Amino acid sequence: MTSLTQSPAEVLEIGAKVQAGERINFDDALTLLEKADLFDLGCLAHKIRMEKHPEPNVTYVIDRNINYSNICECGCRFCAFYKAPGQEGGFVISRDELGQKIQETVDLGGTQILMQGGHNPDLPLTFYEEMLTFIKDNYPVHIHAFSPPEVVFFSELEGISIEEVLKRLIKAGLASIPGGGAEILVDKVRKKIAPKKCSTELWLEVMETAHNLGLRTTATMMFGHEETTADRIEHLFALREVQDRTGGFTAFIPWTFQPDNTNIPGARKITSVEYLRMLAVSRIVLDNFDNLQVSWVTMGPKISQLALFYGGNDFGSTMIEENVVKAAGVEFRLSENGIHDLIIKAGFTPKQRLMDYTLAESNNG
Repeated sequence: MTSLTQSPAEVLEIGAKVQAGERINFDDALTLLEKADLFDLGCLAHKIRMEKHPEPNVTYVIDRNINYSNICECGCRFCAFYKAPGQEGGFVISRDELGQKIQETVDLGGTQILMQGGHNPDLPLTFYEEMLTFIKDNYPVHIHAFSPPEVVFFSELEGISIEEVLKRLIKAGLASIPGGGAEILVDKVRKKIAPKKCSTELWLEVMETAHNLGLRTTATMMFGHEETTADRIEHLFALREVQDRTGGFTAFIPWTFQPDNTNIPGARKITSVEYLRMLAVSRIVLDNFDNLQVSWVTMGPKISQLALFYGGNDFGSTMIEENVVKAAGVEFRLSENGIHDLIIKAGFTPKQRLMDYTLAESNNG
């Protein structure tokens, strides 16, 4: 048993419950987030992480984020990347450019591409089907694409069900869905920061429908804008309930809001300590998630290395390309060798993985 000595008595009681393998409730989770000693939180989260993954491996994936378009009618207040329809600077990727980006990824040992874009009212569902077919027919990559708000947007644009949209995309080549567009899964927060984006209920419906159709997905949280600590906990429990029913989420990725160049400029940047606390509580609450990914893209290499002792077991992607966070003024870069070095110096073994967390054949430890 891990010895917890720094926290108040009510936290120690919850800690004892966690160490006994019991599931914690909403109030327990909020108490941990707000009152637990940082070191005690880390001990609890790391114990769970090591029980789920006894071998000292930390995984990562070689992929590229490709934005097929930045034209978006959502106007989310936290986004510094989008251009409104008709605004100068909007683009839709050409087949030639898309092919070049994917080939570069494959040449670098990449196994997948992550594709997301704006809610572009001028692109029909057939555009996305043809894009998927083009990729599937020409490149040996896993296509991880279209976050739930995009799927809902396609559904509303075409006047067809979410399930029908997903079936058509799967037939064209879609292999899994990223957890983007979750922000905070609490509607009162979503209405403030992204009023045109789909509701919490619809975000969760896309994921549950995808799982029931055989697609694996990830889940995310963007925190540190206009939500409360209780909202963050509500988000975790919404994910845990879906995972109880489907088991379809492969990983959870919490990351911090980057306020520069956005329409929420008054928001302060979340501290490293706050990030580590949130990561650790996520590991404790999401007892039915196998993997927790650290966010070097927003937190930088050293805090992400430390996060491997606060519940994280996956270093995410090499991100050969990333544009959305960069548009908010944050640009950390890491090569595959850089990721290896950070993992090894933390005392773990780096292992390249695929989207479903099976290890890639090219592991060189």
